[in-house]
Amino acid sequence: MLEVKKYFHSVTLDEEKCRGCTNCIKKCPTEAIRVRKSKARIIEERCIDCGECLRVCPYHAKKAITDDFAKLSEYRYKIALPAPSFYGQFKTTYSRSDILAALLKIGFDEVYEVARGAEIVTEATKKLLQLEKLKKPVISSACPAVVRLIQVRFPSLIDNLLKLESPMEVAAAISRKKAAETYKLNASEIGVFFISPCAAKVTSVKAPYEKEKSNVDGVLSMQDVYLKVVAVIEKNMGSEALEQAGYAGIRWAGSGGEGLALGTEQFLAVDGIQNVLTILEEIENGQLEEVEFVEALACYGGCLGGPLTVQNAFVAKTRLKKHIDKAKNKAVAVTVPRHDELMWTLDIEHRPVMKLDDDLDKAMKKLEELEEINEKLPGLDCGACGAPSCRALAEDIVRGIANETDCVFLLREKVRALAMEMMELEAKMPPVLDKGQTNGKGENGTRRG
Repeated sequence: MLEVKKYFHSVTLDEEKCRGCTNCIKKCPTEAIRVRKSKARIIEERCIDCGECLRVCPYHAKKAITDDFAKLSEYRYKIALPAPSFYGQFKTTYSRSDILAALLKIGFDEVYEVARGAEIVTEATKKLLQLEKLKKPVISSACPAVVRLIQVRFPSLIDNLLKLESPMEVAAAISRKKAAETYKLNASEIGVFFISPCAAKVTSVKAPYEKEKSNVDGVLSMQDVYLKVVAVIEKNMGSEALEQAGYAGIRWAGSGGEGLALGTEQFLAVDGIQNVLTILEEIENGQLEEVEFVEALACYGGCLGGPLTVQNAFVAKTRLKKHIDKAKNKAVAVTVPRHDELMWTLDIEHRPVMKLDDDLDKAMKKLEELEEINEKLPGLDCGACGAPSCRALAEDIVRGIANETDCVFLLREKVRALAMEMMELEAKMPPVLDKGQTNGKGENGTRRG
């Protein structure tokens, strides 16, 4: 039997709100959701926390677990790490300095822009691409949902991943070190909080795949922080001294920002988890040889379209452009550590959650059985069985967690066959009750009575 490992997930289910509508099972890129007994069920080992189910659930039964704002009180010195997409949530009447100053007003002691960390990662990536022979195309690791997708569905592409720390982790490490040195604080006294547009970042902090422990102490929902900032923000309340990043780092918020910052034309930017799936399949099949770098983001529109954002991604993109244009007028020098200092300290491995058995012979037999069952199924992928596709139902049957009669079409056939059989049986009578005999004699010629 396969050993099931426990995983931390930010994406969870509120059963009281779930109505078993099956919308979520269709959109999940790893087929991690089933509907059983009129309630959705998330298969933990398959979930990559992409947040697609958060986006499509009409009843808001899926939710992302983030840290409560009250957690700030646990630390003496609090640092806010706003994602670049945070700026696109506010009206253009407010400058980036105004937004950063408002964060200081709601309880933080310092603000360090993740956009600054993005610029550092960009420069490190440039050096890495020049100095080392990497497996091409190199796939960005900035989106943790994409990294986990590769772990689950595309193990052959793990070596293509850019094994550099994310901008969030870089910003957290730099700001923590600076605060400790400036104010003579112990590491335990400093709380570093990322303001996140997505659930995947929460998971990457609580259960990092690239190292033992994250540099981030807590992850706050962008929606929650936005409400607090809107209540206190004022025009011209902040000075430009709060701004650390240039336009290249801010541009990371949208799809294509990371690739454009590298200064190469041989890059491809793809956003939206279904589009990412298509591109990863093409890479796996060797169809993107002319591409050097792939920027893949799970959310449509990049981080601006994250499920924990407030504004529509298109509105946010227009607003962010104002901040990018303004930042172009300001020169920002970037001091980059040696790229090896930003490398992952752990190697990620394939999460074989889709194999049928640890024993190869048994797995092959189960695969044959799966194919036979799949042939019987209608191939409509209607989702009425609670699985996302007929093949997924066949897999569930082989695994022993579903039955053929879960398919309404096969069930109808069985009911029809049973009804016909009952009609045939109803037409037959035991000889002692059969009143259809004639001439007062039974079948053996004996006289009745």
